[in-house]
Amino acid sequence: MICPPSVPTCRRPGPNPASVHRDQFDFRCLERRLYRARFMEGQPQGPPNSAAMENGTEPDGEERPPGFQETTITEGAARIVFPNANEVFYNPVQEFNRDLTCAVITEFARIQLAAKGIQIKVPGEKDVQKVVVDLSEPKEDKAELKEGANLALEDQPRTAAVGEICEEGLRVLEGLAASGLRSIRFAREVPGLRSVVANDASARAVDLMRRNVQLNEVAHLVQPSQADARMLMYQHQKASERFDVIDLDPYGSPASFLDAAVQAVSEGGLLCVTCTDMAVLAGNSGETCYSKYGAMALKSRACHEMALRTVLHSLDLRANCYQRFVVPLLSISADFYVRVFVRVFTGQAKVKASASKQALVFQCVGCGAFHLQRLGKASAASGGRLKFSAACGPPVAPECEHCGQRHQLGGPMWAEPLHDLEFVGRVLEAVSANPGRFHTAERIRGVLSVITEELPDVPLYYTLDQLSSTIHCNTPSLLQLRSALLHAGFRVSLSHACKNAVKTDAPSSTLWDIMRCWEKECPVKRERLSESSPAFRILSVEPRLQANFTIRDDANPSSRQRGLKRFQANPEANWGPRPRARPGGKAAGETVEERRRLLQNKRKEPVEDPAERAAWLKTFPCKRFKEGTCQQGHQCCYSHSPPSPKATAEATPTDCPEAPSQNPAEPGAATGPGTE
Repeated sequence: MICPPSVPTCRRPGPNPASVHRDQFDFRCLERRLYRARFMEGQPQGPPNSAAMENGTEPDGEERPPGFQETTITEGAARIVFPNANEVFYNPVQEFNRDLTCAVITEFARIQLAAKGIQIKVPGEKDVQKVVVDLSEPKEDKAELKEGANLALEDQPRTAAVGEICEEGLRVLEGLAASGLRSIRFAREVPGLRSVVANDASARAVDLMRRNVQLNEVAHLVQPSQADARMLMYQHQKASERFDVIDLDPYGSPASFLDAAVQAVSEGGLLCVTCTDMAVLAGNSGETCYSKYGAMALKSRACHEMALRTVLHSLDLRANCYQRFVVPLLSISADFYVRVFVRVFTGQAKVKASASKQALVFQCVGCGAFHLQRLGKASAASGGRLKFSAACGPPVAPECEHCGQRHQLGGPMWAEPLHDLEFVGRVLEAVSANPGRFHTAERIRGVLSVITEELPDVPLYYTLDQLSSTIHCNTPSLLQLRSALLHAGFRVSLSHACKNAVKTDAPSSTLWDIMRCWEKECPVKRERLSESSPAFRILSVEPRLQANFTIRDDANPSSRQRGLKRFQANPEANWGPRPRARPGGKAAGETVEERRRLLQNKRKEPVEDPAERAAWLKTFPCKRFKEGTCQQGHQCCYSHSPPSPKATAEATPTDCPEAPSQNPAEPGAATGPGTE
């Protein structure tokens, strides 16, 4: 039996304090290694003590280092213990991502198991197979109905419930499980599962997973694994060992995992991928995007949809290397990430069509007009066959036909539909019928409703502010622009990726004609425009189309009329991407939060009293006074006195406002750069 860490195993007479401290430290390290070895060997452990977990101790009573703290988090049907230190990654803002994944996998399991004669049971859903007996019928009829009911019960299909092992169910792999929250939620919320492998390369994460699996009593379904996710997937390339569902939600880019993932997923299996490297996918670093995804990203107002199409192109390209191809079920751009759900199939003939599904993008740097050029062309041949050949192009001249500027070349990207609207409708119907199942059900309904209204065969979109800022005119309302396009005989829709998007099959020339007509109603001062500017060149051409801005009834889509929730409300202060988990990571303490408060939004502090606000701003030294360029004197909003050491540590030098107020005590006295 191992002694408590505070008692040394042996003590020599008269040791110096340093040696005693070293012995105690070595003993604690040895005890932790023995405890970890017991977990890795898979020896059975006793039932966890939830009270001990909340106090920060292991299930067997191991003491944690001083200052070690843990928090119990509840999300969906799962309850996990999570360390406050940043050793294992967890982001509460991703709850929408996890809820949506549970909903998608549930419908995928319903489709897959229905082909095997198995019906799934979801908590909260109404049972559609019920035998109703009318009590007003005669007794003979009641007896006949009872016999029929018994026969009907015998003929009912097999059922799969949540938390139970389904021998013919889905095998799920979460390659980067971290705390195991997502895998535990699958086991407790998704029916029809055979097994869930929760894998992570971090030993600390796997230890935490084992504790959380025991805490949620799902050890019969969830199998923690410590391995490199790529090697684990490469080891399951055999058709009989592949996974039916693979979920990849890495920190940053999933590019290094995609090659293994498209080989390890079963025929017709579901592959779920999250990308949080939006700076790369949105065009801030085109060469990095090419090295990771095989495509050049462009800075565009439609960058979020282009990011989705870039990821789908990368998945299809990797799958084509193994005579496989992808079929998108659902593609979401939300918050600070993109999420795609695709099915992977095998077929040499279908792989030949992949080139015609990709396209290059020619985007004007002046007015933002874009044109797509397919890489391949599919044409009908004799015998009902398809003939594939190289496409002809380019679709644009060296200079833009509207503004005379040059074009940028981006892509290749996925040019086919982003969603399977029939599958999206099934998920939407299931979530709407059972709104209490997910905490973010309201937002899921809103996003999926907008997706069902999107034009599936129209890649990318324009935005209202992009069109109006190009010609420097007032912005028309969304309904006015949509009505003008509908009156002209074109289709138009919203986009879930941007709230003021205009997705239409109208050519760019028609859009600029409509904007020229709008400018005539809200004239622009032409004398202020440079002759070489895009606005001058666009407005110098008379419109060939007379736009009608009368608002039509069908211009306002159903999701907008119902006011459905589509975008994330700020769940907490400073929400967004979290720092990468690191071994021995430190929690964001009060000092970090205090530093954030001082350095960010210092002019947006909600101080109600103007005098207190002006006095608080005086604690920040004036940067221009130090340089000898401040002309405001005592009217400056910031301090001209030499800052004290305490003030130097707490305050950040800032620029003096350009336009001072005559009375610093008034509410407008604090106006300056960035002031609201």
